Amino acid sequence: MSDARYAVLLLALLAAAAPARQAIGVYRSWGAFRDAVPARCYAIARPATAGGRAGGWASVATWPDRGLRASLHIRLSRERDRSAPVTLTIGERRFDLTANTLDAWAADAPSDRAVVAAIRSGRSMSVEAVAPGGRPFADVYLLAGAATAIDAAALGCVR
Repeated sequence: MSDARYAVLLLALLAAAAPARQAIGVYRSWGAFRDAVPARCYAIARPATAGGRAGGWASVATWPDRGLRASLHIRLSRERDRSAPVTLTIGERRFDLTANTLDAWAADAPSDRAVVAAIRSGRSMSVEAVAPGGRPFADVYLLAGAATAIDAAALGCVR
């Protein structure tokens, strides 16, 4: 599926999911959105490859009322073994993420800033984990358009 068709599909699915959601824009395979309640803005994408599965997404969000800016959140495409680490790789950089069964995030604000800086300069990123039963999996995201979507989302929440 082309980037444009994929982005339009992503936009339609997300916009239909919440009536208070406002689309800010689509930038290659990344979309930027604003939610009224709770007040937040975010850039979001689905994985380009997710081991044959359709689930999962990556987002970078701003939550003005919580004081969060450029906060990473990953929804894995499948459940992971809770004893296995979740690793985010962007180019030569590797980040250990904090995770539960399906969600992963940076451990703290400095880690969020480092991840977002790497996203801005990277071509792709992968999130690696191990599923229950021991089978490894990776969700791979294309990063073209990510920086623009992150900036658009941040500007969408400026008061």
